[in-house]
Amino acid sequence: MVTHDAWPASEREASREPSAEPAVEARGLSKRYGGITAVDGLTFAIERGTITGFLGPNGAGKTTTMRLLLGLARPTAGESLIFGRPYRQLDRPATRVGAVLESDDFDPGRSGRNHLRALALATSISESRVDQVIELVELQPAARRPVRGYSLGMRQRLGLAAALLGDPDLLVLDEPANGLDAAGVHWLRGFLRDFAAQDKTVLVSSHLLAELAHTVDSVLIVARGRLLAHRRLDQLDGGAEALERYYLELTNVRPA
Repeated sequence: MVTHDAWPASEREASREPSAEPAVEARGLSKRYGGITAVDGLTFAIERGTITGFLGPNGAGKTTTMRLLLGLARPTAGESLIFGRPYRQLDRPATRVGAVLESDDFDPGRSGRNHLRALALATSISESRVDQVIELVELQPAARRPVRGYSLGMRQRLGLAAALLGDPDLLVLDEPANGLDAAGVHWLRGFLRDFAAQDKTVLVSSHLLAELAHTVDSVLIVARGRLLAHRRLDQLDGGAEALERYYLELTNVRPA
């Protein structure tokens, strides 16, 4: 895997907290919109160097939780921490966290490469990193074409490239396999495993339980904004093969 530090190594190392600190932590995290409770007292901690699947039915509060973690929404109660700090207090957050919550936040007339160049300029990241992340997500054939002609899967890869620009320690991904074909899903699995092998961390939501079971180390399962379980896959009786059954039982969803 190609890697590149946008800033000197000594500067990046000085900003890293002790390794014992969880990568992500929620403490009584809640979010209400009027009379609707989207997130209800979530408390969990995610270890560094792991991939955690974030699971739940539609409307369970997963995306809202991710927005709270990333400082895109303010909690009604509780707090969330990234490497021991609220996201808004991180120094140079692009070097700590990369996120993909939407796959359509692009100027349709701009090429994928120019989209990444603009982001790199805005965050003081070396332009040389642009071609490296394009290679990482295998988007070279389409990089100079306007985004309006991209498939959903290509947009997902472009979003992931943007998240990787700062060589972050944490990826937060909302349904990153959406729009990918079978080969793309297989590629994504290997990419995330390689990323985590560098002592980096991934929080990923997905409805593809069978695929996720072969990718993640642990799962967070939520429903109606509440945490139902936080378990390592090797703690499940049957391991990865038991994930779907475990999820359906917890969320009271009957298989089709």
